Parts: sequence; structure tokens; C-alpha cells
Amino acid sequence: MRTDDLIDVLASDARGGREKAPPRQLAFVAVIGALAALILVLGWLNARQDLARAVLGPMFWMKAAYTALLGAAGYLAVERLSRPNGSGRRGWIIAGAVFVACAAAGLYQAMVSPDVQAALKMLHGRSWRSCSPRILLLGLPMLSLGLWVLRSMAPTRPSLAGFAMGLFSGGVVATVYGLHCPEHTFTFIALWYSLGVLALGAVGALAGRLVLRW
Repeated sequence: MRTDDLIDVLASDARGGREKAPPRQLAFVAVIGALAALILVLGWLNARQDLARAVLGPMFWMKAAYTALLGAAGYLAVERLSRPNGSGRRGWIIAGAVFVACAAAGLYQAMVSPDVQAALKMLHGRSWRSCSPRILLLGLPMLSLGLWVLRSMAPTRPSLAGFAMGLFSGGVVATVYGLHCPEHTFTFIALWYSLGVLALGAVGALAGRLVLRW
């Protein structure tokens, strides 16, 4: 059987099971990944001491909205890429738009700060060295599970599917990480949170190229 014929057969099977397989399986991955991240945050990093007060402020929820939207964009991309010849275009567009909006807000905050030192303080916060690596570590369990689940599907673009799964994982665990992280400026979030999510995407792309090949 030629490769094109095989893809056509798989695509036909995917259309037949469109209503049941990927969304339910990816929801399972998200739940398990979020629980794993929550256990690690509470058992390793601990929740921020001012959490009860922080949840009453708008920035806590705006930060959560940013990371959750990145995760949703990753979900849209990987859900399509889990199917033969699927395209994650809609997810990429949403992820790009969300990042640009956050980066623009961060740049504005830096520009209206009183001086360069204040802008650098917003950029570095108190945890710039540890933020991205922690998001990466928190996301590895979900990413590993997600790649394992993708193996039971039919992605024909393994690197892109792996990157999308990394974006999905990064958005979910970064949202959970917000329970610990005290940073509250778009300047910080647009750089260090985004780098952590992109790092998971890069790991997913490399791993996907190896483990999702037919």
C-alpha cells in the first residue's frame, strides 16, 4: 500500500471516530497533567503566602487567563494535528495573538515605568532565574503522557504535533504554577512564562519527531 493510500485510510477512520477519540483523550491528559502539576506545586514549591489576597486582585486572573489561553491554543492545534494531514493553524493564530497582546502590555508597562531600574525590576521580578525552568519541569509529566496518547492517534506531522502538545502542556501547568508565583507584571509574564511554555514546545517537537514517527 502506498503512503498516500494509507493516509487516506487513516483519514477515513479518523472522520468516523471524530466525535469520540481525540477530545476525550486530550481532556484526560489535561486533567492528569494539571493534577500532577498541582501536587508538585503544593508539595515542592508551596502556594504563595498571600494567595487568599492575590485571588481578589485582577492581575492574578489576567495571568491565569494568559496561560490558560495558551493552553487552549495548544489544545486546538494538537487536536487537529492528531489526525492525518491535520493543520494546527487556528491554534497557532490564537497563540500568536495572545502572546502579542501580552507582550504589548508588558512593553507598555516598561515604557511608562519611572526609570530604567523600575523597568528592569518588573522584568526580573523575584524569580526570573527559576520561573521558566520550573514551568518546564512541571510540564514534563503532562507532555510525556500526551505524547504517549498521541501515539494511539494518527499524526502525520510528528514535530508539529509534539510542539502543539508542549504548548498545551505548558499552558495548563503554567496556570497551576500561578498558585505559587508572586510575579504580577505583564513585562515578567510575557518573557519568562512564555519562555517556559516555549521550552516545553521545543522538547515536545524534538520528542515528537522520535516517538510519533510511523
